[in-house]
Amino acid sequence: MKGKQTVWDMVRSLAVIGVVVAGIYIFLPHDDTADPTRVVDYRVETITARRAAPYPVAAPVGLPGEWRATSVTYERKASNAWHLGFQDPEKQYVAVEQSSDTSVKYLEHVTQKAKASGQTQQVGDRAWERWEGEKYDALVRQEQGYVTVVTGTASFDQLGRMAAALEFKQGPQTP
Repeated sequence: MKGKQTVWDMVRSLAVIGVVVAGIYIFLPHDDTADPTRVVDYRVETITARRAAPYPVAAPVGLPGEWRATSVTYERKASNAWHLGFQDPEKQYVAVEQSSDTSVKYLEHVTQKAKASGQTQQVGDRAWERWEGEKYDALVRQEQGYVTVVTGTASFDQLGRMAAALEFKQGPQTP
């Protein structure tokens, strides 16, 4: 008899908890149409990366407000890897990736296994290699000692818009 009471007590407790949770959900204001995208400010990280990186760090200038920064990192120990992620106006992902690791393995990693198409895309006065993949496409630019990749789910037009907005700067090196 005592085992049945314990199970019944547990069922009643769960029911009470369920009613409380339902009440909280119903009575606390929430917006199901709100955009869940978390926007980040990348200014401080850009300054820090430009001081630490052994190459000119790329960050966009003059993009319309519909381009929203969603992630930013600089990892000195991981081949000076710079990452800046965005959601474009069409709700597609666009990332700027830079590193002193110019290997095919690195490029395949940041482009989600995209491959060089043998084509180029002119962006301003620079020619970028077009890489195509199942998940991401990319614009790749190899420089002396580093690589810059603009990649993501966005169209090549949008990747080109990001590439055109990039400003390459290097700050004073930190010891």
